[in-house]
Amino acid sequence: MRLAIIGAVLLVAGAVAVVTGALPLADLAALIDRVAPILLFVVAMTVVTELASEGGVFLWTARRLRHWGRGYSVVLWLFLAVFATLSTIFLSLDTTAVLLTPVVVGVTRQAGLPPLPFALMTVWLANTASLLLPISNLTNLLAQHSLNGISPAGFAALMWAPSLAAILVPVVFVGIVFRRDLRKRYSRIPVVRIRPDQEFGEGSMPATADRVLLGATALVLALLLPALVSGAPVWIPALAAAVVLGVVFALRRPRVLRVSLVPWSLLLFASGLFLVMETARHLGASVLVGQLAGQGQGFLDLVRLAATGAAGSNVLNNLPAYLLAEPLAQTPQRMAALLIGVNAGPLITPWASLATLLWHDRLVRMNVLITWKGYALFGLIVAPLTVLAAVAALAATGT
Repeated sequence: MRLAIIGAVLLVAGAVAVVTGALPLADLAALIDRVAPILLFVVAMTVVTELASEGGVFLWTARRLRHWGRGYSVVLWLFLAVFATLSTIFLSLDTTAVLLTPVVVGVTRQAGLPPLPFALMTVWLANTASLLLPISNLTNLLAQHSLNGISPAGFAALMWAPSLAAILVPVVFVGIVFRRDLRKRYSRIPVVRIRPDQEFGEGSMPATADRVLLGATALVLALLLPALVSGAPVWIPALAAAVVLGVVFALRRPRVLRVSLVPWSLLLFASGLFLVMETARHLGASVLVGQLAGQGQGFLDLVRLAATGAAGSNVLNNLPAYLLAEPLAQTPQRMAALLIGVNAGPLITPWASLATLLWHDRLVRMNVLITWKGYALFGLIVAPLTVLAAVAALAATGT
């Protein structure tokens, strides 16, 4: 609700800017042409992933990862780290934060393991693993447009090295800090003997016994993922997948199809934010940011730009931080550095990324207590290390 209220206020402010001429109509039209397909993709993918979750895809996968962990918590933790990474890369950071978090917590609780190292790893990877593909993060889709519609393969070629570094640093940090917890063993239970009430508590996702829905959602995802990286406009396969899953659920579980599947609050917030940030850029806010971000292609120049993006994300939020600094990233390397800052840097304050707030909300519902003070203290260590390592990887590859 608070997100929707903020979005409504931003939309009103944007409307005032248009009416008063602070944001010219030509710029407004260009903004709509740019962001409308992106927002359509976000809505369609949200519906797809929510229905995939209802179909049991995430739960089915996590159950098998727990079984394959063979009673070793560190093995299960690594399996779930890979799962969170792939979920973020191919389904976006919000999917990992919102839908995977309850599954991860439920799996660890059923195994009798402390959820903190698993939950912390999930939210950090939701942010830091979102560098590799345009579909991984809303900022990446905006950057793809600024890079003259670079192909997914070209984007991955630019971002693979910093993406790998941004994944490894948080994983290594959690592994070191929580090494005692990760040495524990847990009882192996055959997958077929696990009951829903053993695995999930109040506020978490229910299990599903509908094999048709499970198979259908898995098939749709298997066909969707290559389509999203084929180079076609991403909103087209995402919308097609949402329609197909909508038909399947209408036949098998119609009660799931509700208006709340559409992320109205996020849509309202993003639309208002785009309007306000475009107005701010038109009035010269990016010039002020440029005094912090600097220019140049050298390693220290890239670190400076990435640090500006990371600082702006933790002070404001990663999306406005990106929008304000975007005009300063005129080359692929500088754009990559900016994305490192706004994607891998928002690990300190709770509002730095929407995914972090959504993640914490899921933990509260499941009675998993993580204080923001402790989260910020960890973030003050891991965020600079991650950003620095990712920029170093970018500079080293010379892409």
